[in-house]
Amino acid sequence: MTRTSGDFRGRRALALGAGTATVALLLAACGGGDGDDGASPTAGGTAAESSIDCSVFDQFGDLQGKTVTVYTSIVDPESQSHIDSYKPFEACTGVTISYEGSREFEAQLPVRIQAGNPPDIAIVNQPGSLRTLVNRFDAVKPVPDAVKQEVEENFSQSWIDYGTVDGTLYAAPYDANVKSFVWYSPKAFKDAGYEVPKTWDELMTLTAKIQSDTGNPPWCAGVESGDATGWPGTDWVEDMVLRFAGIDVYNKWVDHEIPFNDPQIIDAWDKAGDILKSDKYVNAGLGDVSSIATTAWSSAGLGITQGTCWLHRAANFYAAQWPEGTDISEDGDVWAFYLPAQIEDEHPVLVGGPFIAALADRPEVQAFQTYLASTDWSNEKAKVSASGWVSANKHLDPSLLNNDFDRYVYGVLTDPKTVAGYDASDQMPSEVGAGTFWTGIVNWLTGQSTQQVADTIEASWPASS
Repeated sequence: MTRTSGDFRGRRALALGAGTATVALLLAACGGGDGDDGASPTAGGTAAESSIDCSVFDQFGDLQGKTVTVYTSIVDPESQSHIDSYKPFEACTGVTISYEGSREFEAQLPVRIQAGNPPDIAIVNQPGSLRTLVNRFDAVKPVPDAVKQEVEENFSQSWIDYGTVDGTLYAAPYDANVKSFVWYSPKAFKDAGYEVPKTWDELMTLTAKIQSDTGNPPWCAGVESGDATGWPGTDWVEDMVLRFAGIDVYNKWVDHEIPFNDPQIIDAWDKAGDILKSDKYVNAGLGDVSSIATTAWSSAGLGITQGTCWLHRAANFYAAQWPEGTDISEDGDVWAFYLPAQIEDEHPVLVGGPFIAALADRPEVQAFQTYLASTDWSNEKAKVSASGWVSANKHLDPSLLNNDFDRYVYGVLTDPKTVAGYDASDQMPSEVGAGTFWTGIVNWLTGQSTQQVADTIEASWPASS
C-alpha cells in the first residue's frame, strides 16, 4: 500500500491528523517589479517568496480569480510541505489552490464523484485506485499534451506505465518511495569486519557468518500493524518475485495472467522463507519465527541501534522510526544498503507512490497538472520538505533534498539500471492485496506452508477481476 511522504502506505498508514487548508494568494510575488526577469518582491513576504522566478509560469497566463481544488489522504503535519510547494504557482498565476487532506479520502472520493461533487485534482494512492476511477467511474480526464510532454521528459517508462490505463496516460507520478533496502549499523559492520553484500548469495553468506560468529539470529522483522497486520511481509514476497522471477512474471502475477500460486511465485516466496522461516536467522532479540507476526513493524528494526539485531529489511520511510538523535549516515549508527539481486548488474526495485488524477479539464486545472508534473515543482517540493521525501523525477536537483539518505534513495530510484516494480498488493484487487495476502503472511509465519497460503489466496481472487 502506498501513500506519500512519511509512512507512504495509504490505508495502511497511521494518519497523524486531518485538516483542510486553503492557501492564500501571493500575487504580489510576481507583480510590480522594476526588473524584467519575471521576479519581484512580495510586499511583507518572505525571502523565498520574493525570489520566485515567475517567467517559468508565463505559459499558463493570468489565472487570477480561479480556484483549483485538491483532495488527498495527506494530512497534518505532512500536508504543510505540499501546500508550501504550490505557492510559487499561486503567486505567479493568481490562482488559488484549495487543499483538503482527509483520513477518509479513499472511502469518500467515490462518494463525492457519484454525488456530482468531485475535486478538480485527486492525489490517488495507487495505480489500482487510478484504474478503478477510470474504468468503474469514468471520472479521470486523460492528461493534456503539456502534461504528457512533462511526464515523458521527466520519468522512466515504468513510472509512465503505472499512470497509464488501457494505453492512455491518465496521471503523472507525484512523489515516490523505495522499499528494497536492508537497514544495518555501519559502525557494527566495521567493528566486525563485515562488508555490504552485492548479490543475493553474498547476503545469505553474510547472514550465515553473522549467525555463526554471534550464535544469534542476524535478522529482525515484524509485520504487526493493527487492522493492516501482514503488509510488511507482502513487501518481502514482492521483492523476492522481482529478484527471482523477474519483472515480466511479476507484472503477470499482479494482473492475474498467471495464478497467485504459480510455481515461479512459490519458488520466489520460499526465498523469503530462507530467512523469515528460519529460527537460526530470525527474530533477533524478539523471539522465534512466529514472533514476527506479533512484532510491530514500526519497532521491529530498533534492535540495530541496541546491538541485538544486525539486519532489517524495510523501506526508505523506516528512517522516521529511528530514535531521536540516531546518526543516519554511511559511517553512523544506521544506514541502508540495496537489497541485492542474483547478480550485481541486476537492479530490480520495489517502489510505491501516488499519482495526480484530474477530474476536471478547465484551463487552470490543466495548468496545475502541468506544474505538478514538472521539474520546477519537484525542486520546489524538495526545498520545502522535511526528511523522507523523494521523487522519481530524473531531473530533480538532488542537492535540494533534505539529507544524504534521501539523496541516496533518489540515486537508487533513478539509477538507469533500476527496473521498478510497483507494490504488487497495491495493484491487486483489495480482497487480495489488502485482504488474503495480508492474512496469508500471518498464517505463513505461524506455521502454514507457502503452497497452502498461496492456494488460499488464489482461491480468494475475485472472478470479475
